[in-house]
Amino acid sequence: MGYTVAVIGATGNVGRELLSILAEREFPVEEVIALASSRSIGREVSFGEDDVLKVENLDEFDFRGVDIVLSSPGASVSSKYAPIAAEAGAVVIDNTSYFRMDPDVPLVVPEVNPGALSDFKKRGIIANPNCSTIQLVVALKPLHELAKIKRVVVSTYQSVSGAGKSGMDELFNQTRGIFVNEPTESHRENFTKQMAFNCIPHIDKFMDDGSTKEEWKMVVETKKILDPDITVSATCVRVPVFVGHAEAVNIEFDHPVTEDQARDALRAAPGVTVIDYRTDEGYVTPQECAGEDAVFVSRIRKDPSIKNGLNIWVVSDNLRKGAALNTVQIAEVLAQSYLQRAA
Repeated sequence: MGYTVAVIGATGNVGRELLSILAEREFPVEEVIALASSRSIGREVSFGEDDVLKVENLDEFDFRGVDIVLSSPGASVSSKYAPIAAEAGAVVIDNTSYFRMDPDVPLVVPEVNPGALSDFKKRGIIANPNCSTIQLVVALKPLHELAKIKRVVVSTYQSVSGAGKSGMDELFNQTRGIFVNEPTESHRENFTKQMAFNCIPHIDKFMDDGSTKEEWKMVVETKKILDPDITVSATCVRVPVFVGHAEAVNIEFDHPVTEDQARDALRAAPGVTVIDYRTDEGYVTPQECAGEDAVFVSRIRKDPSIKNGLNIWVVSDNLRKGAALNTVQIAEVLAQSYLQRAA
């Protein structure tokens, strides 16, 4: 007995990770269906260590009888197929940006606001937040419960896997090309400037106020998930790292919080691992978080420049907790509290 689960975008970075995590966490499945565009028909993807799934054509698929859809194909594809799947009776957990700010669609991080799932029947769609937002709010939630957060200033250091497999390929090819004196322009398609050995303060499109859409997402999603009264300022930077996002976070509270109080609250929080020692290697970097489920917090220290200020360093695998793991965790809460398993 179990659920029929369809994965849209099964051949992409996040889609493959979704299949891996479903098997790894032994989600109760009766059947798993891998879906992608017509150009991927017949390709094979792994489900766990032993099972191989043949990719089916999303354009022709009938969602009737599917219980849960895990969708990560890009916003334009989700905008078309998520409503079709929901209309057919499936619950869609969407990992794109398309539905996140829809007032009738819950935007959920299970460690932070699982109660928001009670509204999923309005449209039959649940949104997975942006990768950089997820790790931020997981770290902020226990601190916000300790003392109300007034303001957050966050600078991100985001890996190229956030731009998909093609972004990872571009970094690899540029890095290799530099060592053999190839012009980097011959390997530049995803990023606006050379990515290898560089940092680019530009993720997604520029908006009228000078911020980028990635920065806007972090602001509005944090407010929707955690607290609409928190003010957020974000600067998002792409860095030459394959997997793992890092964030330098400055927090202003409404009353004093000591470093020890913050550490204790974070250590007790679900999904958080604190590695915070004031010594060489006493912190976590993106290279070390790749393949891990936790949101890691390091460098906890007072900010003497503002009243009731604290600085933290937050690192997480953006393909796991920042995308696929969070999606599967939402499905787990659904299965436990809201859905009936097929007989």
